[in-house]
Amino acid sequence: MAGWLSAAAATGSKLAGVFGRNQVPGVGAGEVPIEAYLLDVREDEEWAAGHAPDAHHIPMHTVPTRLNDIPVDGDVVVVCRSGGRSAQVVAYLQAAGRDNVRNLDGGMMAWARVGRLMISEDGGAPQVH
Repeated sequence: MAGWLSAAAATGSKLAGVFGRNQVPGVGAGEVPIEAYLLDVREDEEWAAGHAPDAHHIPMHTVPTRLNDIPVDGDVVVVCRSGGRSAQVVAYLQAAGRDNVRNLDGGMMAWARVGRLMISEDGGAPQVH
């Protein structure tokens, strides 16, 4: 497991207070390495408004039918708008035996706040919806 994943797992997610004992491992927006597989689980209109350039879009409701599209090796960071839906997906993937998944704490809102690159599908200024 990569060093940043080990550190995130050891310190726990910022969502610990929300999820209690069922907390999922998380990573901060500024700590996601460029080589991580970024899985964006937001809805189509959210994705179109703005997303990370190298992210992979699999809406949350399609994850169970698209498990084979999600890598079993390497670091997978799951993201939504603010971190709630992506935490649920991380928990689902962990229950399915995936130990390489982490939640992006604060979601795309945090991604944008720390100045990480974003693009939109319509060529306009990217926004987080």
